[in-house]
Amino acid sequence: MVYNIKNSKELASLINYTNLNNIITESEMKEFLENAKEANFNAVVVSPTYVALAKETLKDTSIKVGSVIGFPLGFETTEAKVAEAKSLLDKGAEEFEMVLNLSHLKDEKYELIEDEIRQVKDAVGDKILKVIIETKALEDYQKANASKAAEKSGADYIKTASGFVSPNHIFENVNDINIIQKYAPKIKIEVDGGINNYKFANQILTAGADRIGSDQGCEIVKAYKELRKNTKVTPKPITITK
Repeated sequence: MVYNIKNSKELASLINYTNLNNIITESEMKEFLENAKEANFNAVVVSPTYVALAKETLKDTSIKVGSVIGFPLGFETTEAKVAEAKSLLDKGAEEFEMVLNLSHLKDEKYELIEDEIRQVKDAVGDKILKVIIETKALEDYQKANASKAAEKSGADYIKTASGFVSPNHIFENVNDINIIQKYAPKIKIEVDGGINNYKFANQILTAGADRIGSDQGCEIVKAYKELRKNTKVTPKPITITK
């Protein structure tokens, strides 16, 4: 069984096209954003530096602008994360991805984790909040507890990775999705890390992910279009008799 994607527009709507390169120039970012416009992704995810540029460039599209909080390590204070969230909101961000404090998770300080997520969610209001939990760095029970805390605190998504440390095999990703679905059944799931081709993307969606985060979004959509083009069959003329 594979995820039934009807067309490239639907596929693009499931992808958050990501560019968090810390040495990218403004002209390179503009090119990235123009490519995003052509594919019409669900969202772009860019560094705080480029949120305003992304909002201006994409203002006539339905593409949402997302950015990151406490990225990529998550060990900032709660006050710093809240301030960052408010700053991004002022710049026009619509999706927010905060990195979980993994030290608190390892120490099982769930009250601190929940309080931090709740404060950031309060700061962004009705906008989308995702909690990045870095599944590759966690034991299964820690993934479960992180997911439960995120759901309990009002986060909208669990995101499996920052992209710096991520599962490198489909079975690891499927395991992560299954854990999140079991222990936080109401929260949505975005899988990130190493999704660089259409086959892998389809496997992730088939496994139950709601969104894909990838810096290879254009390549994934292009590969899908090529696949459809190469497998298209024109029916031969037929005559239907009564």
